[in-house]
Amino acid sequence: MADPAHPAPAVAIDGTAGWAAAPAAAVVVDRSGTIRALNDAAGLLFPAAGAGRGADGAIAGWLAEAHECGTAQVVRGEVGERCFAAHPVPHGDAVTWWLLDETDARTAREALAREQERTTFLSDASAALLGSLNLDRCMEVAARLAAQHLADAAFVLAPAAGASFPAVSCVRGGEPVRASLDVDPDELPGLGEALQGFPPVPSRWLDPDAAPSWVLPAGFGPAGSIVVTPLPGHGVPAGALVLLRRGDRASFTDSEELFARLFAARAGAAMSAARVFALQASITDTLMRELLPPTLEQLGGIEFAGRYRPARDGERIGGDFYDVHSAITAEGDESLAVLGDVCGKGLDAAVLTGKIRTTLRALLPMADDHHRLLDLLNRTLGGDTDARYVTLVLVSARREGATVRLRVTCAGHPPPLVVRADGRVEEADSQGTLIGVLPEIESSSADITLQPGETCLLYTDGIVEAKGGPLEDAMFGEERLKQAVAECANMPADAVVERVQMLASQWIGRGTHDDMAVLAITAPRGRHLAAVGGHGPGRYTA
Repeated sequence: MADPAHPAPAVAIDGTAGWAAAPAAAVVVDRSGTIRALNDAAGLLFPAAGAGRGADGAIAGWLAEAHECGTAQVVRGEVGERCFAAHPVPHGDAVTWWLLDETDARTAREALAREQERTTFLSDASAALLGSLNLDRCMEVAARLAAQHLADAAFVLAPAAGASFPAVSCVRGGEPVRASLDVDPDELPGLGEALQGFPPVPSRWLDPDAAPSWVLPAGFGPAGSIVVTPLPGHGVPAGALVLLRRGDRASFTDSEELFARLFAARAGAAMSAARVFALQASITDTLMRELLPPTLEQLGGIEFAGRYRPARDGERIGGDFYDVHSAITAEGDESLAVLGDVCGKGLDAAVLTGKIRTTLRALLPMADDHHRLLDLLNRTLGGDTDARYVTLVLVSARREGATVRLRVTCAGHPPPLVVRADGRVEEADSQGTLIGVLPEIESSSADITLQPGETCLLYTDGIVEAKGGPLEDAMFGEERLKQAVAECANMPADAVVERVQMLASQWIGRGTHDDMAVLAITAPRGRHLAAVGGHGPGRYTA
């Protein structure tokens, strides 16, 4: 049994020890730096080495230096294009250095680290690209990220807008520069095809000298390598990405081109989403202009003013509406005011509101016969199986000297309120059936004369049915509305609707409510400010 206090002496390793054919290179170096022995693998690795020769100059410099320093740790270095880890095994006055080839392992680790870095970048890039639905901003982000991580400079080109192409260029470390280019994309080989969504052209097929000057950022210099790749969108091409490297840098590798296409897919998806959003926003704005209540002012010597508040504060449209039109009747020029309330709220109600307003505009030639106009509207809505009912008030208004003559017709709607100059409040004596429910309708009209300073107020039930107050469960009610209107005697139309809307909103507080709309028709009283909404300097009317 071996004595731990007196270990057996290490056996010297030499060419007879059976290690000559070991797959790992082994070099035995003594304290003086002389090579005692090396196996076949070491001989192939260090052709200049041999037994009896000095290690310095015969083996790799980093290995000779490690032996000279007497290190007992594993050291690493390169021999030619291979990477090795040298493990020292001391024995007696010599050290055997076993060199294990780590080239493949290190390559795998570097590839894994590179893929992890690229995955992280693509994730961060997606978040940055999708952080804005503005197309210009999205193109700027794409150009900046591509220049920082993929090339020395990047050029993003969107499909043509008219005769020009929106473009953004960026140099690494710089800021994106936007431009609108009237150019031929086919001047750069592969760019025209990329804009149409065709697969990219390998960079080795592209001649950098053929790049037109408009592709190169200012001060960039000659390009040494170019990558052109499409930006795929949602079913249609979103544009093209051009990556540029300076002449003193290596060309793009196949792996880098593949990575560029992965980035381009994310950039294209973001740009496509931004373009779709911009198109939808444009369509929405166009449609919204037709659905929103109009801005009212004096017409035919009569003051008109309206206010509208949808049921949901985050929305702009709903089921209440009002309009004022000029109409030519048998009695001369008149103004036809309409206020209505469609069953329901939100977008569905707004769509029906748009249909009704369009139909009423088409029926203006019949404005002098309220019943006929309402009957035709009823037939139109009654033929639509998806339509819901609507309540309406029609008011024909005509200026006669200092007074205003009104003809009021209600169709299932609360009768308008008339506030006299002395503060008295009256209800218009008009009533009728809902529109869009029964095959035949009934209606009665009331004639009203407004003296200077008197107002006829049209309102929807969202005003009187608004719940709130101290206990948040009481309706605003008709009495409170009449009291509010009585306080508006001799006030201009703008001030009347502003006052009523303000009181109803204060009553509601933060509670829920239906759509609310009010429309005031006022006979002007002398000279006074007729615009008090705070949106302009106001105007004097007589």
